[in-house]
Amino acid sequence: MSGVWIFDNKGVARLITNPTRESFEQKDPPVPGTASAPGARPRVLVYLPENQVIRSYAELELRLAELGWSRYRNQTGSELVQFHKSEDSVHLISLPNNFANFKPRHMYDIVVKNRSFFEVRDPPGA
Repeated sequence: MSGVWIFDNKGVARLITNPTRESFEQKDPPVPGTASAPGARPRVLVYLPENQVIRSYAELELRLAELGWSRYRNQTGSELVQFHKSEDSVHLISLPNNFANFKPRHMYDIVVKNRSFFEVRDPPGA
């Protein structure tokens, strides 16, 4: 039995054998016990020293540059924006070219590589 098991507040489980991306991105499931991943709600990346929500790659690039990261420029037609710590370092952050596709998994990659400076949070007012 492969698929995704979903539990509701009563502990009842339901198997979804072929989950779709949309079923996991719903904030509130249409029917209790239907597919909704706990991490699917919107998130924001926060630069902790200034408590600033990062809203664009320009803001992110500025903050990463302050921490010693630089944009990797050897990309022609790439669908990624990449930052590296130095030419000799194996540390690399790869992000989608379009900020609209910037997802929590990308945010957590930044947080793991810059633990004291970034945090992923629920958006203000959520």
